[in-house]
Amino acid sequence: MLRLPREILQEVQTKGLPTREVQDVAEVIGEADVLYVTRVQKERFEDQEVYEQVKDCYVISPQLLEKAKARMIVMHPLPRVGEISYDVDRDPRAAYFRQMENGMYIRMALLAAILGRA
Repeated sequence: MLRLPREILQEVQTKGLPTREVQDVAEVIGEADVLYVTRVQKERFEDQEVYEQVKDCYVISPQLLEKAKARMIVMHPLPRVGEISYDVDRDPRAAYFRQMENGMYIRMALLAAILGRA
């Protein structure tokens, strides 16, 4: 249900890039340098019952992060809807607030450049 579309997976594989699908992030989190999390998007589901079944299947918790590298970072575009426990906010690997702040500065710089004020 929450899979990379086959055509994109095939395109990546055609380019010779290694791929691996797993059902449980705990299986691979110890190998990751970056964990990029987004919410399960309700608006992408035609069947709301299916959404209800999968909406909470991936929740990043402090217990999960115990299996992660000490210098891994967790990114998220915000706002979150329960996919990252609030307890993770205190973890030094939680980079999403810095990500949000840096994105604001980038948008400000782009607007200044477009308006000829850079």
